[in-house]
Amino acid sequence: MLCGGSRASVHLWDHRHPPTLGAKVFRQSPFVLRPYSAKLQKRMNSLSRSHCKNPETIPVPHDCSSQGDDAPELLIDGLSPVAGGIVALGKFDALHIGHRELAIQAARVGTPYLLSFVGMAEVLGWKPLAKCDRKRVLSSWASYCGNIAPVEFEIEFASVRHLNPQQFVEKLSRELGVCGVVAGENYRFGYRASGDASELVRLCKEYGISAYIINSVMDKNQVSGNADSEEDSKSKERGQVSSTRVRQALAAGDVRYVTELLGRPHRVISRVRTQDITIKGGRISIQTSSLLNLPPENGVYKACSLIVGDAHPISCKVFVDTLNLHIETEDVEEVRFRNSYGSQEFLLLGIEFD
Repeated sequence: MLCGGSRASVHLWDHRHPPTLGAKVFRQSPFVLRPYSAKLQKRMNSLSRSHCKNPETIPVPHDCSSQGDDAPELLIDGLSPVAGGIVALGKFDALHIGHRELAIQAARVGTPYLLSFVGMAEVLGWKPLAKCDRKRVLSSWASYCGNIAPVEFEIEFASVRHLNPQQFVEKLSRELGVCGVVAGENYRFGYRASGDASELVRLCKEYGISAYIINSVMDKNQVSGNADSEEDSKSKERGQVSSTRVRQALAAGDVRYVTELLGRPHRVISRVRTQDITIKGGRISIQTSSLLNLPPENGVYKACSLIVGDAHPISCKVFVDTLNLHIETEDVEEVRFRNSYGSQEFLLLGIEFD
């Protein structure tokens, strides 16, 4: 059975981005799959064949050596959707290029999944960075991952936040039945972040899960953009791509830097009622309270795009202030404020900052 509060969402893929090399793997634990019943062992062996790569294409442990012809099945015999898969571990808030490298490594070993925690942003007081846009983003990663878009598997944060490191790995093994995990070298887990990457490798070995630890993905800058304090300058995130750096770049209004960190232009999503949209001449205005994720700092942004539903992007200039977001375009007549169901009640607008 699925553990409480867990669910999976499957994403499609596209070919828009060329593949790149992933980060170097410098540690891994042996892999020994340990089923917990004869019936489960038979099913797990089947899942292992369908989720893991053929050894002719990538060297993997011998117990995970063949690939089935059929697509992996999700809910079968009471197993979790990620049973037999390779799970990338992280916060996955911004879905930046460091997160993408985790997915790339997972795809090299087997069927890639991201393990995300629902409610983490609310508990920790974050404004989400990629909310309502994750399907599109993960779809764009497919060409990096052997034309397989990573699947995001979500667990309620409240169900794991008090688990110690051993209990968390035990959950991965016994409840979720994962084949292996991928994490960054600075990964922390367990209650109060008491476990590190080395402990993850040790515990995974104990529970019969393969563990792949990759080097941090570094950006071109050596220090975070807003590293004004001594604490910031000594941060472990010095030069490392992270959601914190994305937030700092947005707070500084440096959208070009944000694009480098994300590997794509930042897209702000607004869920707005049509009657709350103001159009005067070539200017479209919406309230910032309708935004579902973080906009950049107040200011003027010239190279932007407006996306309404499935329509083609429209070039625009964006003015961000505390209360409103104003969009200026010469093509305002082409904008049709209708959602995908034809209703004019609510709709989603995308504003992309190139």
